Amino acid sequence: MEEIRVLSPTAILGYGFPEESFRAGLERRPDVIAVDAGSTDPGPYYLGAGVSFTDRTAVYRDLSHMLKAGRDLSIPVIIGSAGGSGAEPHLQWNLDIILEIAQKEGLSFRLAVIHGEIGHKTVLQAFDAGEISELPPGAPLSKDDIINSAHIVGQMGVEPFINALEKGADVILAGRSYDPAIFAAVPIMRGFDPGLALHMGKILECAAIAAVPGSGSDCMMGYLGKDHFLLEPLNPARKCTVTSVAAHTLYEKSNPYLLPGPGSIIDLTAARFEQYNENMVKVSGSRLSPSPFYSIKLEGARAIGYRTFSIAGARDPVFIEKVDEIVRGVEARVRDNFREIPVEKYRLLFHVYGKNGVMGPLEPEKRISSHELGIVIEAVAETQELANTVCSFARSTMLHYGYPGRISTAGNLAFLYSPSDLKAGPVFRFSVYHLIRVADPCALFPVEIMEIGEGRG
Repeated sequence: MEEIRVLSPTAILGYGFPEESFRAGLERRPDVIAVDAGSTDPGPYYLGAGVSFTDRTAVYRDLSHMLKAGRDLSIPVIIGSAGGSGAEPHLQWNLDIILEIAQKEGLSFRLAVIHGEIGHKTVLQAFDAGEISELPPGAPLSKDDIINSAHIVGQMGVEPFINALEKGADVILAGRSYDPAIFAAVPIMRGFDPGLALHMGKILECAAIAAVPGSGSDCMMGYLGKDHFLLEPLNPARKCTVTSVAAHTLYEKSNPYLLPGPGSIIDLTAARFEQYNENMVKVSGSRLSPSPFYSIKLEGARAIGYRTFSIAGARDPVFIEKVDEIVRGVEARVRDNFREIPVEKYRLLFHVYGKNGVMGPLEPEKRISSHELGIVIEAVAETQELANTVCSFARSTMLHYGYPGRISTAGNLAFLYSPSDLKAGPVFRFSVYHLIRVADPCALFPVEIMEIGEGRG
């Protein structure tokens, strides 16, 4: 085989894609349809709570198109990081959608489910054996964090996917995955250069984001040859340029030339980007360097309390000028009013949009130039009741806080909602974000084979 074609419909399963773009991709006769379904970008809540950050109806729509196309063309369909975070609840959530589609559409196929959640006992044993290391700039791991993590997943490489394909899988649903591996597994299994395959996968996992104008809700095709690959957006309104593709290669990387992954490093020091035609880019020179040992990234999340917040706006120029002073005054008033409650049992946070709501203390622009401020008052505490109490008191205190030059005595804040205080429920933090050394890349990721469809059980 001189060339292999990989169709990436969307940046994350559930983000959608135009049907016209998808049909254009199918007309080019892809060898595999692959999609990344998850990310840690939305934060630790979804991993800890075991819920998806994408909508079920949207995921159903995307998968319905993909599964029917895969069966029509008799090519594999691969889904990685199922349900957003790739733990067991996410995997089962996504599995239910696949089974529902198969039944409704009358589809028959061999489904491989690759489990990505790692048991606490396994992680503790690796910790005791000294097989877990920090992922810079993270902190050292503790047994307490392992034990109290709601879910721990590992980012699988290409090997579990190849294992499933060798078992005859038509559709693969995998837990947490190294993003490029989802797209590189079929090419590597068929003998294509792994460095080029993984580099192409690193770009395809975000679909048309690497095009101009970029979009996470549109399709991209990758054409992998013996010594290069080509990238083509499937919407005529977009094109790939040397700049857009090279820039996306730098995306989410700490080193512009090296991209570490499970068991290897993509070396881009000799990578070359060329404009192939008006809307396609040719990439060559990427190569794979083995790591000293095979390691897998672990991700875990643990509950740290409960959140209540209130959203308000302020427009008084005197209030805006004195907002830092007012925030300090409200914080002091809360501490004084609840002095019997240890301060370590709750946190009171003020996010001031229009001042430093996005970057916080890292904001370089210290001067407020806006005529209004958005203020989010947030309380995180050991219980929902305590979070409610702290947020409510802080909100009412700021509403009526007196400051020099104040004219209006009816209230300082305009509230967006009624009720003004919103209960957000459990709060999680990333508790495990480390590397685990393994001897067998497939050992932590068991494959379950299911025969789906009429007469298949």
